[in-house]
Amino acid sequence: MAATDVDVFSNEEKRSLNLGGHVGFDSLPDQLVSKSVTQGFCFNILCVGETGIGKSTLMNTLFNTMFENEEASHYQNGVYLRPRTYDLLESNVHLKLTIVDTVGFGDQINKEDSYKPIVDYIDTQFENYLQEELKIKRSLFNYHDTRIHICLYFIAPTGHSLKSLDLVTMKKLDSKVNIIPIIAKADTISKNDEAVSEINASMNALLPFAVVGSVEEVKVGNKTVRARQYPWGIVQVENENHCDFVKLREMLIRVNMEDLREQTHARHYELYRRCKLEEMGFKDTDPDSQPFSLQETYEAKRKEFLGDLQRKEEEMRQMFVNKVKETEAELKEKERELHDKFEQLKRMHQEEKRKVEEKRRDLEEEMNGFNRKKVAAETLSLSQPLKKDKDKKN
Repeated sequence: MAATDVDVFSNEEKRSLNLGGHVGFDSLPDQLVSKSVTQGFCFNILCVGETGIGKSTLMNTLFNTMFENEEASHYQNGVYLRPRTYDLLESNVHLKLTIVDTVGFGDQINKEDSYKPIVDYIDTQFENYLQEELKIKRSLFNYHDTRIHICLYFIAPTGHSLKSLDLVTMKKLDSKVNIIPIIAKADTISKNDEAVSEINASMNALLPFAVVGSVEEVKVGNKTVRARQYPWGIVQVENENHCDFVKLREMLIRVNMEDLREQTHARHYELYRRCKLEEMGFKDTDPDSQPFSLQETYEAKRKEFLGDLQRKEEEMRQMFVNKVKETEAELKEKERELHDKFEQLKRMHQEEKRKVEEKRRDLEEEMNGFNRKKVAAETLSLSQPLKKDKDKKN
């Protein structure tokens, strides 16, 4: 079918029809719920805050359980993220919950780059999902999605303003993850800060949340409630007049959990995916603003890649030829040097040989002269006795 035909059909006005009886597709929401319950859900929370600010306690309070907690010191060399995954079950609904803690955040003297490990971790989870999505044989149905759905940013209750580290970090995270700012340990807020809490009286204007977390149960009247007990009184976790914990739980878990998951996929992940694909050269339109299919983009990138590969091969081949020529020239030069050295040694050898021959001839002449003198001496010594004998006879 031609593209123009598709355009015509897509622009055709849709018509509404009345059904003559019950068909059954009104059960689709029930099918979706059944499928979702069978498959289970996942939810990933990133807790950003200084060591000892109450991140673990609030998580225990939110989910009404005791998660594993490993005490962290204030003397970390840097910031590293520690993810831990738990399987939770409530009313036959399975939830795979991942809590990511930022160990060492804000504990260094130089806090300039404290946000970078957090941003890198979020980008890594997006990249892992993108790589799974781009596979030819992919399994997104049972893929463990580790993308961060919500960042709970814990603000220290002391002081009257945000620290520069908080401002920089939240600015860097704003385009990558959903953020809920929280004033941690709100029971330690001074009188001067109560005005801020009174301003946040309703859900719509209640950011940042001022929360108190506790897993301790205290008896108040005839009821046992989770609370913190002090000499001056009791701070109830689920009392809205004491803190914003209930509103935080309503917003995070009971009302907006699925919306946060959808926002992560539709907004933050899509932004990362678009930027990543644009970096790779993929686009939706050509320079003339005409639709550009993925197949055309792939073919164009493939031709560009093959062209670059061929050019690099040619450069490597030329480089290899030049290298061989240089090596051959070096070898010929060394060969010439060796030949000259050999000729020089040969001449020196011949000169030495000539000198030896001359010395040998001189020595032979000396030996011959010596032998002649020796023979003459022997002859002379033999002739002397004969002469004496003749003289005696006479």
